[in-house]
Amino acid sequence: MKAVATSLTCTAALLIGVLPIGAQPFQEFIAIGGPVTALTNAKVIDGTGAPARTGQTILIEGDRITAVGSNISVPTGANRVDLAGHTVIPGLIGLHNHSYYTGGQGRAAQLSFSGSRLYLASGVTTIRTTGARAPYEELNLKREIEAGRAIGPTIFATGPYLTGEQGSQTMTRLQGPEQARRVVRYWAEEGVSWFKAYTWISRAELGAAIEEAHRHGVKVTAHLCSVGYREAVALGIDNLEHGLFANSEYAPNKVPDECPPGFRNTYADLDVNGSDVQATFRDMIQNDVAMTSTLVVYEISVAGRPPIDERVYQVLAPEIAEEVREIAIARRAGQGAIDPKMFAKAMEYERAFVRAGGTLAAGVDPTGYGAAPPGLGDQRNYELLLEAGFSAPEVVQIMSGNGAKVLGVLDDVGTVEPGKLADLVVIEGDLEELGNLHSTKIVFRHGIGWDSPKLIDSVRGIVGIR
Repeated sequence: MKAVATSLTCTAALLIGVLPIGAQPFQEFIAIGGPVTALTNAKVIDGTGAPARTGQTILIEGDRITAVGSNISVPTGANRVDLAGHTVIPGLIGLHNHSYYTGGQGRAAQLSFSGSRLYLASGVTTIRTTGARAPYEELNLKREIEAGRAIGPTIFATGPYLTGEQGSQTMTRLQGPEQARRVVRYWAEEGVSWFKAYTWISRAELGAAIEEAHRHGVKVTAHLCSVGYREAVALGIDNLEHGLFANSEYAPNKVPDECPPGFRNTYADLDVNGSDVQATFRDMIQNDVAMTSTLVVYEISVAGRPPIDERVYQVLAPEIAEEVREIAIARRAGQGAIDPKMFAKAMEYERAFVRAGGTLAAGVDPTGYGAAPPGLGDQRNYELLLEAGFSAPEVVQIMSGNGAKVLGVLDDVGTVEPGKLADLVVIEGDLEELGNLHSTKIVFRHGIGWDSPKLIDSVRGIVGIR
């Protein structure tokens, strides 16, 4: 990063006068800013699925990308940042990225301070929260970030979970379709843009929720079990979460509106090219229903997997880190763990969905037992999607452009193209050789380049409690 550091020194004096007023209180975390910035000599993986391009210049004017290419005319006076030896990708778009976190022993905390910073520091510039424990806190955090009074990603806020007879105390335990309509109507009017249905919702309740949501111009995704994927598609669902892990429709003797216990245990030999699975994919694709991959939140419980990244323990509050480490060791030893064959089948299912023409996006889901915190879990998803058999450009597309497509904002974000918002991630090194996002150095959101290591340092040791 020597070239970058040299250029930053030259531009530091310019920042005070050109950054939005709301960003100035966070000056210590800003690495690059100015009216015009030229990122030169970079390797670019643009989020469209196209192969990487080297020797690229990205011109940023205000909050937008105005030019990308190898022969770009850089305006006089622009802040030039030499990114030789670096890779630039679009800002990641997390489609299952809660604003809360569940720690080792099930304790949950809103992370309106540490979580939002950790997402941005990890390269996640946009999130959909995909189920809220505290919807007003999410809505208020979204507004604080937009006003420049808090650091974090762009937020698509979600209403409270919509479930049936079972669920946590923070969820709406529906007692019929009319309640589903009433809850959706209220929160849609309060400003949420998505709802998430949960495992024990009935078909009638889910259908009512979807119909009411669409009437108000908002959408519905779901972590299902009592309802199968094809049933949900027929009801008009917009997105489905967790891939194979939440689709009970292949379980033997599946009963309508009931969640079959242990159904995943029957999936190790599921034929992803068979008629049942292909019928699911066909229905989803024909109805533009995307699937969200959340491999990391399941990997943390799979027996025999590699140890949890030490960076996770370093950011967690010490007492939570201790709990998480203890559970991680036990799970890898096979205690209460997910069968590795099921995990491999879930990867195969996602590959087959994309091969069939489906849109796959990704998110971290920082619940589980706490080993996949905001941002760092998203970065681990990058590695897992590579392991699943996708190429680096395909993974970048899954984690950026595809997410933007699902959220309906592909005209503004998700790819490195002229006219898009300057939401970018600068990685030290060749990403295709590295195979991970650990060396993320600068994260641009709306044209302001944030210093990733400094943001991480600002939350070290408090994630999980604040």
